[in-house]
Amino acid sequence: MNAILTDGLRALGLDPSRAPILEQYASLLLEGNRVTNLTAITAPDEVARLHMLDCAAVAACIPLAGLRVLDVGTGAGFPGLVLRAVEPSIQLTLLDSLGKRTDWLRETAPRLGGSEVAVLHGRAEEYGRDAALREQFDLVTSRAVADLRMLAELCLPFVRVGGRFAAMKADACAQEKAQAAHAVEMLGGRFLADEVYTIPGTEITRRLVLVEKAAPTPAQYPRRFARIRKSPL
Repeated sequence: MNAILTDGLRALGLDPSRAPILEQYASLLLEGNRVTNLTAITAPDEVARLHMLDCAAVAACIPLAGLRVLDVGTGAGFPGLVLRAVEPSIQLTLLDSLGKRTDWLRETAPRLGGSEVAVLHGRAEEYGRDAALREQFDLVTSRAVADLRMLAELCLPFVRVGGRFAAMKADACAQEKAQAAHAVEMLGGRFLADEVYTIPGTEITRRLVLVEKAAPTPAQYPRRFARIRKSPL
């Protein structure tokens, strides 16, 4: 696994010396997966490529040094913990609605070294109305947890004006992005050019959809999740 990670980081233009931290993370993930449902991918080489290198590619697309980053719907820490592993200077907050996962993240993050990681258990639409978190982050990330219209309403309220929201998506997401244009505009965002990359060691092409926060999100958003799901913007 170390060789896959080292070569992959180098291919992405990232520091290959961070490979041992990612390897440790992968080992902890597979160990924890025996008790808690953290990943459906369990072959070590696939974990290295499809989790670690896929998420690390975000750091190759966006300069991260010193940013305050929130990862919404982080699951087992993707992409947030990978980003902190390859760029230790970020101030990272992880948010997930499943308590078993956030418990595992609280236990695991300190074992990977680096700066302290804040882990929040709860729903994005509720935390998005918290004044301590609303419009406080330089970068908000999310890895394919929902349709982009829903993701925009869940994530953009956290982004400071001038900051960015980055959604990790499959390459063929043009229609989804077009359908989300109205929501993005209503929530104070504007699309930037996408970043497209191939996961090292694979033929899988992925797309990072980037949204800049151009204006504050109107106070009525985010709505309750049932409303977001029933009537996307």
